[in-house]
Amino acid sequence: MNKLTRTAVLLGIIPFLCSFWGFFAHQRINKLAVFTLPPGMIKFYKKNLTYITEAAVNPDRRRFSMPEEAPRHYIDIDHYGDSALYTIPRYWDQAVEKYSEDTLKAYGIVPWHINKMYYQLKHAFLVGDPDRILKLSAELGHYIGDAHVPLHTTENYNGQLTGQEGIHAFWESRLPELFSDDYDYYVGKATYLENPQAAAWNAVIGAHHAVDSVLREEKKLSQHFGEKKFAFETKGKQTQKVLSRSYAKAYHQILDGMIERQMRSAIKTVGSFWYTAWIDAGQPDLERLLDYHPTEEELERRREELRLWKEKKIQSRAHESDTLEIKN
Repeated sequence: MNKLTRTAVLLGIIPFLCSFWGFFAHQRINKLAVFTLPPGMIKFYKKNLTYITEAAVNPDRRRFSMPEEAPRHYIDIDHYGDSALYTIPRYWDQAVEKYSEDTLKAYGIVPWHINKMYYQLKHAFLVGDPDRILKLSAELGHYIGDAHVPLHTTENYNGQLTGQEGIHAFWESRLPELFSDDYDYYVGKATYLENPQAAAWNAVIGAHHAVDSVLREEKKLSQHFGEKKFAFETKGKQTQKVLSRSYAKAYHQILDGMIERQMRSAIKTVGSFWYTAWIDAGQPDLERLLDYHPTEEELERRREELRLWKEKKIQSRAHESDTLEIKN
């Protein structure tokens, strides 16, 4: 195993050819969430900062090998009607009773899965399992990040119902890639969440309120730019047709800070979920875990995840592919 491959296995990641909210922004969200933590937590998380950051992409990799994974990343709120934000039961058992588990999983379960992950992380803190603490922290951060993406809350998740195919990757990939270095990421300290399930729903509700603006403003801008919205960019030996920088800049300006606000909210929410799980577990001493190193069994699990990701046996939703779709 060469040095690069071994490093990837140690971190539980492999290099990706392009950035999605699931890759670039998820990693940034997790990394910056660490710095919202209090003294009793931050030393352990900072020591494992590389893993927390890079493992943020693990749930996206599993979409290609585990059929039950995909619904954990979204919820098609509008499937349930115009007043769904106010009528969907907030707790899993009541939602199952109203709609059935099959229906919920067919249209996404992200707010309920976030709550489930919170309880799993709390238990990991209670039993003092550093491997589980790190794994669950990284992956909980991923789902919280997804809950902040407007197009993860609608059946029109890739603009396929309005002739805007490719908008998902445009919003969550190209725009952060181009402009997020200029964002203000100071969000203050993590705060205790009195009701984690409600906090998960608040993220979804806030994101869903932005869906109309995301779609409407891009549609108007596309009509104004016409074919001028496209450009060709060369990366390595490949030349690709992409949405131009001028088009991206115009759309980013029209959104008026939306992506920055969503990333900032995600950072604060991720840190607050970690903090709340730790508080609810009795604030265990994490300094005794500072000598933790992954076991060979854990490294083998990470290698297996890499292998399954490469096979990509399962087709995921269109917006979750690794390429930005551009229609001619």
